Amino acid sequence: MSVISHRILESNGIRIHVAEQGEGPLVLLCHGFPEGWYSWRHQLEALAAAGFRAVAPDMRGYGETVRPPDVASYTLLHLVGDMVGLVAALGTDRAVIVGHDWGAPVAWHAALLRPDLFRGVVGLSVPFRPRVAVRPTSVMPRRDGAIFYQLYFQQPGVAEAELERDVRTTMRTVLCSGFGEGQPRETLGMVYTAKGILGAMSPPSWLPAWLSDSDLDHYVAAFKKTGFGGGLNWYRNIDRNWELLAPFAGAKITVPALYIHGDRDIVPRFPGADRVIADLPNQVPGLRDILRLADCGHWTQQEQPAKVNAALIDFLKKL
Repeated sequence: MSVISHRILESNGIRIHVAEQGEGPLVLLCHGFPEGWYSWRHQLEALAAAGFRAVAPDMRGYGETVRPPDVASYTLLHLVGDMVGLVAALGTDRAVIVGHDWGAPVAWHAALLRPDLFRGVVGLSVPFRPRVAVRPTSVMPRRDGAIFYQLYFQQPGVAEAELERDVRTTMRTVLCSGFGEGQPRETLGMVYTAKGILGAMSPPSWLPAWLSDSDLDHYVAAFKKTGFGGGLNWYRNIDRNWELLAPFAGAKITVPALYIHGDRDIVPRFPGADRVIADLPNQVPGLRDILRLADCGHWTQQEQPAKVNAALIDFLKKL
């Protein structure tokens, strides 16, 4: 059995760190916020054992990958471009792309924009959202003293100051609280500006079974080194993405697809998410299945690795 190896590759004008394992058809694994290649640690070995070449990059702005200083360098076109270039740098011309959290929009749009290159797509937690008629931030919830967390992330430096004050407390709070899954529906995803985003989360006093002390140590070391600015810059391009993707309004994802989410995940509980998920078969005609995992929160592939691995391998082998 092969082991995980690491190297730096050139793609889309930047240096990208990848973790890889196995030989066979290429599967790209795109992480979300605040994570890194390590969030796919369970999938790398399982996919390799099933006969696939699994590659998990540190996405742009994370880990050992380059962190461009310009906020505008973190659009979905940049992120999809990174993955397109990575496929070539890995010496092949076809791949299946899988994404979790923010990595899911990267995966969905990679399949939308380059179906010739990406022969299948899997989204975890975040469903494909077609382009809406208005700027996304203009319809995000606001109320007295509170704003949607993605709005809280918009001003450079504000969220960084809070999250970087004590990185261990930040990572433990975010991971162990399920990114706030205990919030009631009426305040879901809302940040009271006087308390900050961490104030909206209530982690338990113990680590969940899926997260060990050494796992937490890995994340803490990574974000102490990089800070959170690179990952936050993805959020700061939400409206810019809307502008750039205008030519693709109404376009559908035609390659085979799978959507997986947990029954406790906050994302499917956001306002309007139920309608988005119900409409997935129309927007993604190649959708094979919507898999809802019982007793699973936001960190899908880490919380339920056996079920996620089985679903991924079944999907891949049927392509």
